[in-house]
Amino acid sequence: MNSIPNRYSKKTQRHVGIDVGKSTFDVHIYELDVHWQSANDESGIKKLVSKLNRYKLTRVLVEATGGYERALVEACAEQELPVIVVQPVQVRQFARAQGVLAKTDKIDARIIAEFGVVMQPELRPISSKKVRYVRDLLSRKRQLNEIRTQELNRQHKAPKALVATHRRFLKTIDKEIEWVNERLQKAVASVTEWRRTHDILRSVPGIGDGVAFTLLGELPELGRLTNRQIAALCGLAPFNRDSGQLKGKRRIRGGRAPIRTVLYMAMMCAIQHNPVMNRFFNKLVAQGKHKKVALTACMRKMMTILNTMVKNDSEWCIS
Repeated sequence: MNSIPNRYSKKTQRHVGIDVGKSTFDVHIYELDVHWQSANDESGIKKLVSKLNRYKLTRVLVEATGGYERALVEACAEQELPVIVVQPVQVRQFARAQGVLAKTDKIDARIIAEFGVVMQPELRPISSKKVRYVRDLLSRKRQLNEIRTQELNRQHKAPKALVATHRRFLKTIDKEIEWVNERLQKAVASVTEWRRTHDILRSVPGIGDGVAFTLLGELPELGRLTNRQIAALCGLAPFNRDSGQLKGKRRIRGGRAPIRTVLYMAMMCAIQHNPVMNRFFNKLVAQGKHKKVALTACMRKMMTILNTMVKNDSEWCIS
């Protein structure tokens, strides 16, 4: 953009864009038009955070790269810098909207900073170390379960001479999953502010520890937002696809995939054992809804119920 509106005054704001690489950071302060590189290691992060502390910053925008940004984000949070993790797809679409097709680390850092200037993303607190540890365990559990499923599929097609090696590997995976589950139980129990929420979630028929732990770790906003906002965060809010006289099918998209995955499995159980979900599911199917559509609607209804329960500090009491 060629100019910045008055509300983005250079005198009052400082936006930093950081493009994250495996070995380096490219840093750009938009209002000062300053750029430099820093090493992506313990020493480099310490120097970078110290340098950023010299400025009165409005936002420090760091591009998500699947983990390479984590140490920097945590260091910024510890120094109480206004750090925000932004998604690469949003920044790239922002660049294309301006006709910026060139892509280098230096250009990316500037675009990330400008994205903060124009879009003004909301500052959100970074999770505590205990919460991040729970998320890491949940992520590892998902990885192990995926590996286990893949290995089971290979075992079914394996020749008899190789069945034993698949069986041994599956035993190893099961031990690792058991280890992770034990650590999850201890980690969740150590977060005192989660105990009441965990009890509320577990009081619902069809909601087990797997779902409860995932919601605690991946959805800290539960009970603090509106039902519509919670549904959108979980990727369960249907979006319209209408244009002129065309009325397209509404579809869900986006959101936090791990939550949607565990909810799907939980709902398969809930529509059998939870009377409220069972009646709601059968009602939708009787109205001609496809079973997958009805199941998705049940997932959204369950999330709105859980959100309201946590907000009101009340356990399940519907017969």
